Amino acid sequence: MLIKSPISNLLEQSQYKYALQDVSEPNLYRDIYPYEEIPKVAFNHRRVPLNMPEEIWITDTTFRDGQQSRAPYAPSEIEDIYKMLAKLGGPNGIIRQSEFFVYTKKDREAVERCLALGYKFPEITTWIRAKKEDFALVRDMGIKETGILVSCSDYNIFKKLGMTRSEALEHYLKVVRQAFEAGIRPRCHLEDITRADFYGFVVPFVNALTELSHEAGADVKIRMCDTMGYGVPYPGVALPRSVPGIVYGLHHYSDVTSDMLEWHGHNDFYKAVANATSAWLYGASAVNCSLLGIGERTGNIPLEAMVIEYASIKGSLDGMDPTVITEIGDYYKNVLKYDIPPMTPFVGSNFNMTRAGIHADGLMKDAEIYNIFDTEKILARPAEVSISNTSGLAGIAYWINTAFSLAEGAMVSKQDAVVVRMKEEIDKEYVDGRTTIMSDEELFRIAERVSGGALKKQQ
Repeated sequence: MLIKSPISNLLEQSQYKYALQDVSEPNLYRDIYPYEEIPKVAFNHRRVPLNMPEEIWITDTTFRDGQQSRAPYAPSEIEDIYKMLAKLGGPNGIIRQSEFFVYTKKDREAVERCLALGYKFPEITTWIRAKKEDFALVRDMGIKETGILVSCSDYNIFKKLGMTRSEALEHYLKVVRQAFEAGIRPRCHLEDITRADFYGFVVPFVNALTELSHEAGADVKIRMCDTMGYGVPYPGVALPRSVPGIVYGLHHYSDVTSDMLEWHGHNDFYKAVANATSAWLYGASAVNCSLLGIGERTGNIPLEAMVIEYASIKGSLDGMDPTVITEIGDYYKNVLKYDIPPMTPFVGSNFNMTRAGIHADGLMKDAEIYNIFDTEKILARPAEVSISNTSGLAGIAYWINTAFSLAEGAMVSKQDAVVVRMKEEIDKEYVDGRTTIMSDEELFRIAERVSGGALKKQQ
């Protein structure tokens, strides 16, 4: 039988409906996941089409997953960060939602503070236990959507929950019905989807959710959770690790529309950003992230990275303000006293800093030679140089021009006397046995001294 697909708008053969495969023993994919070895990437050479939705966006889990691996934020700190998320996401709500815990008095105070701001974006959502009293709490706070944990791999179903697949499916459907009864939009977190039997459990389960959604006349969101970071973005990879395959399968065999699909990934194998972008490209509208990638184990998808990815693939920031990324980095460093690794893209102290003198010479001629983009315009972070005995005259000249914000006509060159005298003093430090780079405070003092006060640090 031929039907017209609402997704591709093409005539397609009637899709096969996958039935639940209720197995007696868990399928742990030991050929792919031998615990004593590094996990294997298996290929089946099946490729699915690129299918990026017209509209894509970012959701935030800084205050939920991001708060599970650090000291809890104070309610006032959550309010500060939430304001910055709203400013970063812009008026079009590219940062669409932010999820919160509501278990404790502090959690609820943070939610109330952020609700009181009256922002349209990011919409405040929650993550709760599957209990009636939690649904009532969310409803009474005026929140419309909540996340519900529905673990989908046999690792979780058999080993953690002690259930069979059919028992887990019925338990999850009961919980979703409770959400509908409470007037809450459920967002189902399919935990560990990259180790799940995709066509034996995931698709039949999501089909049941879709039917339940139609009966209730309300939406069910599907969050594809790559809990252990096993996802792989490459074309032709076999399930359960294929990100394109997971997104395509839920589109094609469960009729989940793009706006109801969300990817949540972890960075255990350095693939968090690539997997999230792949989810967008193959048909998911949303990717779930945390600021600076802070989260369980190796962390989540860094939200600031996906702001840049969005602009890369859409060709526009669509109202987002990326200079706020620098504000957020400064807030984490100076207020929260969080140590950001210096090489961290976009927020680390060294992300656009060069050390080699020959690179600094290139920066003097044209910053574009050694800077990834105009970081001063886009992130309010001019390209920087660090100064040591290898920086050369060009590095020192560039440092002076940047550190003192010298105007075009007042800039020094590497031939200027003040640059030569600074280099002599710096070289003497290293002749005397110094091995570390010069701090900015030291350089400011040297510059002021050798310039006779003509160069002074701005207060």
